[in-house]
Amino acid sequence: MTPSAISATVDRIVSERLKAKAARAGTYLVLLGLVLWSIQVTIIADTDWHRLGSFASVMRAVGRFVGVDFVLVPQLVQPMLETFMMACLGTVLGCFISLPVAWLGALNVTPSKYIAYPMGRFLMTLSRSIHEIVWALIFVSAVGLGSLAGILALACRSVGFISKISAEAIENIDHKPVEAIRAVGGNNFQVMYYGILPQILAVVLGTIVFEWDINIRRSAIMGLVGAGGLGLTFHRQMVMYNYPGVTTVILAILVLILIGEVFSHFVRKAVI
Repeated sequence: MTPSAISATVDRIVSERLKAKAARAGTYLVLLGLVLWSIQVTIIADTDWHRLGSFASVMRAVGRFVGVDFVLVPQLVQPMLETFMMACLGTVLGCFISLPVAWLGALNVTPSKYIAYPMGRFLMTLSRSIHEIVWALIFVSAVGLGSLAGILALACRSVGFISKISAEAIENIDHKPVEAIRAVGGNNFQVMYYGILPQILAVVLGTIVFEWDINIRRSAIMGLVGAGGLGLTFHRQMVMYNYPGVTTVILAILVLILIGEVFSHFVRKAVI
């Protein structure tokens, strides 16, 4: 290669690197501008700074929540158990509903790629798109106040996540065991039970435990819309302006979540 060709190659490489750096710098500037614009629109312009008051008034408002209402503590045992059972039953019910949805939404086992598969995927998306509070409002209006509405809301909210992960696990299985079972005359149930289920069992069980862990957090706020549990007690304390009582309920929710976190950790280790 001649010196002029080497010089031209070096100049081209340097030029490309400078263009790449300029492009990256432009991208960073655009992102920074979008962040600053978001802060201006959502925080600075949308906050009532006059009503916010001084730092001292903010600290006085926060200080109301400092303290624990020990008289309320014995009354939290039943709501905590109700919240825990709501999460468990909602997760179990969501698992049963997720099984047919995952079967419909897995491309390699669905009965119909043009009808059942889009239907299964739509149900997964619908479940994840609607917030659990909205599901709770729907079921409170349908079945009335109480834990049943919360259980149904958690079940419907759990379907999207469990069925999606399960369907994707089914789609990623090794097809050799399935082909071997079919080759010896196995029916669809035997293919599912012996060829597919053993491959996805750990993933599905781990997903269910993880969803149960999340449902404990969700069930703690179901009572805000009348679905029972600690959320209902939290709402009552807020209505009565019992700020130490609000803090006590928050601490009870924290204890319940920590228990669920420890339990789910050991279950996931045992399963996975």
